[in-house]
Amino acid sequence: MDNSVRVLSTLALKGVVARLAAAYQAASGVRIDADFAPTLALLERLRGGEAADLVILTREGLDEMTGEGRVARESAVDLARSYVGVAVRAGAAHPDIASEAALRAALLGARAVAYSRLGASGILFAQLIARLGIAEAINARAVVIPAGFTAEKLVSGEADLAIQQISELMQIDGIEIVGPIPLGLQTPAVFSAGRMVASQRAAAADHLLRYLASADVAPVLRGTGLEP
Repeated sequence: MDNSVRVLSTLALKGVVARLAAAYQAASGVRIDADFAPTLALLERLRGGEAADLVILTREGLDEMTGEGRVARESAVDLARSYVGVAVRAGAAHPDIASEAALRAALLGARAVAYSRLGASGILFAQLIARLGIAEAINARAVVIPAGFTAEKLVSGEADLAIQQISELMQIDGIEIVGPIPLGLQTPAVFSAGRMVASQRAAAADHLLRYLASADVAPVLRGTGLEP
């Protein structure tokens, strides 16, 4: 049997897993075989029968999986908290987004805003622009991607502003993060992990879970835009 742990993870933790994979394999002898997608897409894949040993999802997504008996409830652990941020292409002016009024003006002043349809950040942003009364104006010229990294649309020149979890924005070179959306306008996403009940590598999955939740990983989380 291949000495690996199959991980299905939300995009927000891609940077963390990428930074840790080589060192973890060297220390444990176990390879992290990871695939990344938005939580909603991962939930669909898991319900469709895709196999994994460990999953990293939003807390709400993990709760759904434990409720359906797919993830071992006793294994569930919160790993990180993340905020939605705004980015621009490298070298571009940074708009004022420090207040609700400033953010509203910045969004309306952009030629196009990129956000994701499936990710937690995209769901929050859609609700936010509706609350601000600018959904129609923004969506008329928005670049809405089904999944992936919104900041790629800054590099390609298709958008002036990109909205996503700060940890996801940080995955793309050639951009600059302006900052988080005002904290009073958002609820931080909590990303959590758990072992699949059907895993054939339960001991290896539990070992990786303990490692991801350990103090050793906290600096890596901070370095990729997350809060332990």
